[in-house]
Amino acid sequence: MICSTTELKCSYLTAPGKASQHHVKEFMSKEPLRVGQRRDKHSEQRDKNSAKGEPASGGRLRQAPPLSTSRDSRDKAGGGQAPLPGGARCLVTAASASCTPRIPSGRRLGAEPLSPVRLRPRGPRGAAASSSSSSSGRQQLREAGTGRGSFQRSRRQVLIRDIFRKSKHDWHYTDLFGQPSYCCVCAQHILQGAFCNCCGLRVSEGCLKKADQHFLCKEIMMRSDGRTRSSMPHHWIRGNVPLCSYCVVCKQQCGTQPKLCDYRCVWCQCTVHDDCMLDCLKIEECTFGEFKDLIIPPYYLSTVNQLRKDKRTDYEKIVPYGRKHWIPVIVLANTRSGNNMGEILLGEFKILLNPVQVFDLSKTTPAKALQLCTLLPCNAVRVLVCGGDGTVGWVLDAIDEMKIKGQERFIPQVAILPLGTGNDLSNTLGWGAGYAGEVPVEQILRNVMEADGIKLDRWKVQVTNKGYYNLRKPKVFTMNNYFSIGPDALMALNFHAHREKTPSLFSSRIINKAVYFFYGTKDCLVQECKDLNKKVELELDGERIELPNLEGIIVLNIGYWGGGCRLWEGMGDEPYPLARHDDGLLEVVGVHGSFHCAQIQVKLANPVRLGQAHTVRLILKSSKMPMQVDGEPWAQGPCTVTITHKTHALMLYHSGEQTDDDASSVSEQEHVREQTDEDV
Repeated sequence: MICSTTELKCSYLTAPGKASQHHVKEFMSKEPLRVGQRRDKHSEQRDKNSAKGEPASGGRLRQAPPLSTSRDSRDKAGGGQAPLPGGARCLVTAASASCTPRIPSGRRLGAEPLSPVRLRPRGPRGAAASSSSSSSGRQQLREAGTGRGSFQRSRRQVLIRDIFRKSKHDWHYTDLFGQPSYCCVCAQHILQGAFCNCCGLRVSEGCLKKADQHFLCKEIMMRSDGRTRSSMPHHWIRGNVPLCSYCVVCKQQCGTQPKLCDYRCVWCQCTVHDDCMLDCLKIEECTFGEFKDLIIPPYYLSTVNQLRKDKRTDYEKIVPYGRKHWIPVIVLANTRSGNNMGEILLGEFKILLNPVQVFDLSKTTPAKALQLCTLLPCNAVRVLVCGGDGTVGWVLDAIDEMKIKGQERFIPQVAILPLGTGNDLSNTLGWGAGYAGEVPVEQILRNVMEADGIKLDRWKVQVTNKGYYNLRKPKVFTMNNYFSIGPDALMALNFHAHREKTPSLFSSRIINKAVYFFYGTKDCLVQECKDLNKKVELELDGERIELPNLEGIIVLNIGYWGGGCRLWEGMGDEPYPLARHDDGLLEVVGVHGSFHCAQIQVKLANPVRLGQAHTVRLILKSSKMPMQVDGEPWAQGPCTVTITHKTHALMLYHSGEQTDDDASSVSEQEHVREQTDEDV
């Protein structure tokens, strides 16, 4: 029988006899000593005997042999004495310093101090203490484990960020892939991990460093080897091919097996089965696929770099593929616009195009991004702006700066992918009222290739403050859409102030419109802009206009206003000339209040049409009123506002889809295209 109580043990053999058997039975029947419990007389007597060097039962004190020895060796070590009944050894807690502790095998005596004895309380008295101490111990273990786990996680995150920063891949981490994915290194199925936004590699967290070292990403510019290239081979990536893709050899669907299989070229996007992959395909020249007219090949940029070293600018002679209709596209995406679709679009465009063509406007300004146009053929570049009307105005301002620098021949044409809240300019040019991912990116690029070029009037808005001692310079704005004073400017001002305080709340187009509705309803009750006709004077081409009782005045350059309402046409029950955005004329209307604006938007009322003009002058005589230019609001005191024509912008018009409102303006768009053809 073996009995162990603590880590510190003392073993001895007792002489045979009833006394020894009695002490063994007594020891086994008793519970260990509790904290604070007094020892009985038998225990005290045993302590005295131990102090005198006498065994508890009258026998001689002997050291027990190791547990690994045989029965014969144990008998021999015991001096021939008979062991306890059944060959039992008793391991008890050391009661005094005279007890010799058992030294574990493999440990040298005196190598290190023994740990002190700690008694664990048991029984009714120590139950509370035991539970509290055990719970506190578990809590300490949990905290220690949590600390170690958080330290390991933070260390792992630091290593991952270090790889992301130094890598040539555009790595991003995701907690859940959108489709069944397999690691490109270990071929295991993964739910989370890292993916490259440029070449499409997907790896697990543990294989990230190895994948970064062994797999090449898309090269934006080929390495110079002293000779001019006009082609390049395929760049194959194995596994994770797009859904519903087909093999270019056997025309059967790829990626149907639940494993890492099949190949995809990162440039032309063609896919091939593992069994269909031939040696000729590995060295075959890549044609860049469907969007070869939009992609800037890496060898083109390397050739341009060589020409710049030779101080030559005849880039037209190195147009790739020997094609005359090459129209490279530059994508400018604002990741902060509207419903935050910009981040997703950046990755999808980098997969289909050369990553050097795709810019994040939160990291690179439009002025810097558009300098790429100077390395491309003249009058051939198209720019796709992913954002709201404010982002489009930002890009058009950068294009005006190119004109000032003498780069007119590199001016691009601008298409719009609407990500903002209002998107009135995008709606006017046929690109829709808002994008939420319902159209594939491939179809967007096709629309850009098929779009027609048109012109857009841009206007100068100059605000001069009143006062005898006014030394401030006039405020100057550039207007693309509209200028207004009154309730709609007040709604925009309140919305802007609210968004500046809590920008995280305004991440959805629906929420933004709901906030607009709230402030519009509030203004219906308060009427902060009433009696506007008594506070302002309006002149159209120098002629004074008598104003009726109004709360707001709106000056339009485009057909749409207020998130999709054709304001100038109204209900369409009266014959008025259609509003155009390239005729050098502004349409001026008045509204009676916020409720009147709501009626116009649902086609229950018409605006107060005040006229059309080439120059608009508005004088604010007293008080402070809200104003806005293209959704940028401010509160303005007494001043004079003068709107004059500034320049034209080259835009792209998409005529693929038309709404009910667009049906009434078909003749207008046909006239615009005819006028553009005559200008060309």
